[in-house]
Amino acid sequence: MESYNKLVRDRIPEILDEKKVPYEKRIASAEEYKIELIKKLCEEVKEFNEAGNPEELADVLEVIRALKELPEYEGVEKLRREKHKARGGFEQRIILKGER
Repeated sequence: MESYNKLVRDRIPEILDEKKVPYEKRIASAEEYKIELIKKLCEEVKEFNEAGNPEELADVLEVIRALKELPEYEGVEKLRREKHKARGGFEQRIILKGER
């Protein structure tokens, strides 16, 4: 039987209840929530890197959305826009080659 102790989406307990799967549930503190979101982001990015499918990208975006809701990251969208204006995005697909 697989063991786990990780942050899950809000409806997962409901889904497990419907399937009669036993589990224990607790609510993370604010500090633990941030740590777990960052761990979840790494997990989802790894899965996206391996699978490369839209479902995994959607999972990455959902974790990023949750991170953006944390008080310490509330200005990140403004910062993203400023950086886009100053340095551009990735629309032109530019690859640089050189040495450092």
